[in-house]
Amino acid sequence: MLKRCYYLLAIVCLSGFVLPKLADGQNTTAKENNYLVVRSIQVTGNKKTRTSVIIREVSAVPGDTIFLKDLSSTLEACRKQLLNTSLFLNVTANVKNWDGDHADLVFDVWERWYTFAFPIFKLADRNFNQWWVEKKHSLSRVNIGVSGTQGNLSGRNDELSAVIQFGYTQRFALQYNLPYIDKHFRHGLGIIASYKRNREVNDSTNLNKQAFFRKDEFLRQVYSVGLNYSYRRAINTRHQVFLTYNYEKVMDSVAILNPNYLGKGRTQISYFELTYRLNYIKADSWVFPLKGVSILAEISKKGLGPWDDIHDVRLRLNMAKFWELGKKTYGAVGIRAQTKFSNNQPYINQQALGYSEDYLRGLEYYVIDGTSFAILKSTLRQELVSFKFRLPIVPKKFSQVPVRIFAKAFGDAGYAYNKYPGNSFLNNRLLYSGGVGFDIVSFYDTNLRLEYSFNQLGEKGLFLHTSIDL
Repeated sequence: MLKRCYYLLAIVCLSGFVLPKLADGQNTTAKENNYLVVRSIQVTGNKKTRTSVIIREVSAVPGDTIFLKDLSSTLEACRKQLLNTSLFLNVTANVKNWDGDHADLVFDVWERWYTFAFPIFKLADRNFNQWWVEKKHSLSRVNIGVSGTQGNLSGRNDELSAVIQFGYTQRFALQYNLPYIDKHFRHGLGIIASYKRNREVNDSTNLNKQAFFRKDEFLRQVYSVGLNYSYRRAINTRHQVFLTYNYEKVMDSVAILNPNYLGKGRTQISYFELTYRLNYIKADSWVFPLKGVSILAEISKKGLGPWDDIHDVRLRLNMAKFWELGKKTYGAVGIRAQTKFSNNQPYINQQALGYSEDYLRGLEYYVIDGTSFAILKSTLRQELVSFKFRLPIVPKKFSQVPVRIFAKAFGDAGYAYNKYPGNSFLNNRLLYSGGVGFDIVSFYDTNLRLEYSFNQLGEKGLFLHTSIDL
């Protein structure tokens, strides 16, 4: 039987992790073969979140043996995993109640504010630059409304959200996700229902620019309802299955302008879609990772029977690797790829590059339709400054706002395939772009990107984004 654990450093701080001071007279040097046995996992500070949900995210379990040389890294990994749940503003990890080889791991959490009601002011266009430059920052292309979220509704990291939106797109949506429905915290369920309608429709693409058709009445209506099931046995891996029913209809004028908009001159379509998703992430942060790896793989089938109007099989892969190259210097490389079978798809099912997060930095003004694409992205970052400031009036618990600013250089390459490219000059050819910029990162998953980019067409420009990128 080993003696009581040797005297560790009085206080060792590691991003909120503190090792406790041990009793006087203990040895100050810990040999590599010295260890502790985890007696229990304890949680303090949680008023709403269930303790069992928090312990589910901790990789250590009672009875585990942890070598003292690995203690700091083990507890820091547990601390970051708890932060990645987005349930807490801060987490500290401690080792307490030493008795011989045994001790307790204690995690003190600062819970977030879980109830939010945000006004919606959202651009209808794909990015800020397209709205500001090409659409002359027209307020008619803005969505306004209210988005309400009740996070951690029952203390099990479940979330209820609702959206009421007006403006360019009228949208109403209700969603509920419960990540754990069993006592082993492995199975989860969710449901979503939404409806939206527009007076303007992106009915075609001309020279890699979106073309729009507008009338006073509503040209397009879309209904969607879906269920999802999740399975998460390990901490870093999640399996999900989605089953959705979609119905869309447009006015006759849209089908006349582009008979392939819904395909075959149709004015309405309906179809089921079944999707399987594998998500693996092991990184220092799930929101803005600087070290680690993330993988998302999907296979989906639109059209589950002869009654469906759209049929395809889609394969998708997003992968990214993040490194710490030196002191406050970070590198990242990622790939985003997708392919659909078959190549004969209606216009609404041919979105490739330029939509959502599938774009090359520096080609934000263009869309490249197709059924298959691949993007390779690389980024080099240097942290310039990290600080906190205090918000007035706000309760002390939420008043400290952390800010980190990074300088970066980046380069992207991509390719999109379209069997019928029409007058597109960017399809079926290698594309590349690059640039420099800044990332400004704070809590609550907020991010501001300022990027000066160039592309192979010789175009240059300053671009503004609020989404997280590689």
